[in-house]
Amino acid sequence: MRLMIAGGGGFRVPLIYRALCSARYGGLVEDVVLYDVDPARLDAITVVLDAMPVKGSATPPAVTATTSLSDALDGTDAVFAAIRPGGTAGRVADEKVALDLGLLGQETTGAGGISYALRSIPPMLELATAMQEHSPEAWLINFTNPAGMITEALVPVLGHRVIGICDSAGALVKHAARAAGVRLPEGRLDGVGYYGLNHLGWLYRLVVEGRDVLPQLIADAEALASFEEGRLFGKQLLERLGCIPNEYLFYYYETARATSAIKAMPESRGESIHRQQADLYPRLAAAVPASGSAPASGSGQDEADAFRLWDQARKSREEGYLAESRNKDERRDEEDLVGGGYEDVALSVLQAVAGGGKIDLILNRPNVLVSADAGTLDSVPVAVPGLPADAVVEVPCTVSHDGAAPLPQDSPGGAQLTLMKHVKEVERLTIRAVKEGDRAAAVQAFAEHPLVGSEALGRSLLAGYEEAFPALRNLWKA
Repeated sequence: MRLMIAGGGGFRVPLIYRALCSARYGGLVEDVVLYDVDPARLDAITVVLDAMPVKGSATPPAVTATTSLSDALDGTDAVFAAIRPGGTAGRVADEKVALDLGLLGQETTGAGGISYALRSIPPMLELATAMQEHSPEAWLINFTNPAGMITEALVPVLGHRVIGICDSAGALVKHAARAAGVRLPEGRLDGVGYYGLNHLGWLYRLVVEGRDVLPQLIADAEALASFEEGRLFGKQLLERLGCIPNEYLFYYYETARATSAIKAMPESRGESIHRQQADLYPRLAAAVPASGSAPASGSGQDEADAFRLWDQARKSREEGYLAESRNKDERRDEEDLVGGGYEDVALSVLQAVAGGGKIDLILNRPNVLVSADAGTLDSVPVAVPGLPADAVVEVPCTVSHDGAAPLPQDSPGGAQLTLMKHVKEVERLTIRAVKEGDRAAAVQAFAEHPLVGSEALGRSLLAGYEEAFPALRNLWKA
């Protein structure tokens, strides 16, 4: 199998390659093609892959790098897409424009997520269209954020061959099961109840051997304190909800606290990552080159070990994830620092669609449970009752050679369904703004987001993002 990674110069690409060299996924992919618009980043990540220690007997996939999209797609069986238009500097602006208006500054949630989507949807649509021309049978497994919104924008082009992934929902299920002292059947989620949108979901059922262990877990303060989501939301809120939210709902349930904590930090999350990568990538490129020759005279040992440099940066970056939600002396769970998150989800999907057997995973897929013509979508069964059949939702799915099929979920509670509907409408306004060149729809998307809620702020936000990203103005029809 030939795998193309769009955003091949991305910081997390080595996690994918490391997993491909493991016993679990060894032999799944023969060729990896790294595609990126930035050749310097491609060079740096290629050096890391060359320096990566490979364990086990699996033959590592061959790696090539290119800045030509058509060359990257020719002969490709699957595409992983993890692009960030505007780079880490863009993330800084996504956060800062909102914060300067007194709003939450986070890259996927609220105003920052809408800005990110306005920049990401156009190149992702270009990628999907190019796939139709060069590799029409290939699967697109989408990492690009905001993952649910991007996936929904691509479904009209790629149909069932686009699957959106995120690791936060699956991590919540693992954390809760471990805290409850139970083990889920390998590769099965039929006892798991989870519904929502990407970065906006709730674990509402956890049945193991015929017993729902979630109520007992929520009632146990000591057990809740043993995992991040339990500590984050606390027993009082979780008992009121009767479920455990995805960690990103912290930004909705504790908006003022989150915003205040972000403002109090010496630098924003985006600024921290931007500074780290601005320092790291030149050092990676200057480390032992792909030819294996010695580093330049005067280089230290760290400079000669690209993989070690990258891995140290990865650990530091993981430790700072959602730092605004934790107390000053509280560290992330150790298992969350070793990797094995989103790359494991993506490769599990790839393995299943390649014919490696069925597996259940929480994914971003259209809400419809059965194939249907567009004219009948109002009457077909859906995975999440109350949301449109063609809306992309985040739910447990069974993945096989035929794709990812959503599993039916319970009807969401009133407050949860209201929030999902509200955010889904914002997502659709954002997609419409890009596809139709409708600036008014973009203003409306910002204004109607529950973390904004003001027409005046909506106008100010879009104006601020247009100033930060002048190319946005090219989207709008005269």
